[in-house]
Amino acid sequence: MIEWRQADRRTTAGRIRDAAAASGAPVTYGLIAACGVVFLISPLSGFGGATHRGEDALLAARAAYFERWGVIPAELWEGSAHALVTPFTALFVHGSWLHLLGNLLFLYVFGAMAEERMGRVRFALFYVGCGYAALVCYAAAHAASEQTLVGASGAISAVLGAFLYLFPKARVTSLFPFLFFLPLRFPAWIVLVFWFVLQWAAAQSAGSGPGVAYLAHVAGFAAGFLCAWGLHGRRTRVKVPATATEGDSQP
Repeated sequence: MIEWRQADRRTTAGRIRDAAAASGAPVTYGLIAACGVVFLISPLSGFGGATHRGEDALLAARAAYFERWGVIPAELWEGSAHALVTPFTALFVHGSWLHLLGNLLFLYVFGAMAEERMGRVRFALFYVGCGYAALVCYAAAHAASEQTLVGASGAISAVLGAFLYLFPKARVTSLFPFLFFLPLRFPAWIVLVFWFVLQWAAAQSAGSGPGVAYLAHVAGFAAGFLCAWGLHGRRTRVKVPATATEGDSQP
């Protein structure tokens, strides 16, 4: 059984999962829907009118789209109102179908239980706040960069960090490429710590040019874990003897 205590009330991680399914986890699924809709109406999806005006028009539309809604570190520190809003808008912008689907898979797997545990309003504020902070941390480390930063990875990394604190022993089914993509079940703390180490290692060699903003992942994960610890403390942490299952993940 998976037990945790809050205000003299006991429940199980299985019940948390069931409650999340029953309530529909509206914030988590709303974020997934919002990211999907934003991508579909963007020049990145391939459904926009720019595709009918030639390749050059499409590339120009994509570049303008990123510059308008994404974070440009060199501009962020100039302090303009538009630049200060971009760490929020960038959370809903993705660079490709693979980028979008990869992020939303992680949010779907880990978001619903974290939302049920934290509460809808608190989870929404947590997601936006930690995602904003993750992008700002990356921008601070690459203050002179003019490369555009987009994606919900920082916010979703925060969800992973919070999940690690709240449900450290809940089991997740993971697909490991070096094990021929065999679906294997592990405690969440093994999967998420492994994922964090990979992000940290990649961040050490990553530059400020185009590519994956691993530092934003690291910052988001750390922020999420610390927020969960600060909000819930030791007395409300879920202790899970490895019986829960919660979707599939790709570390």
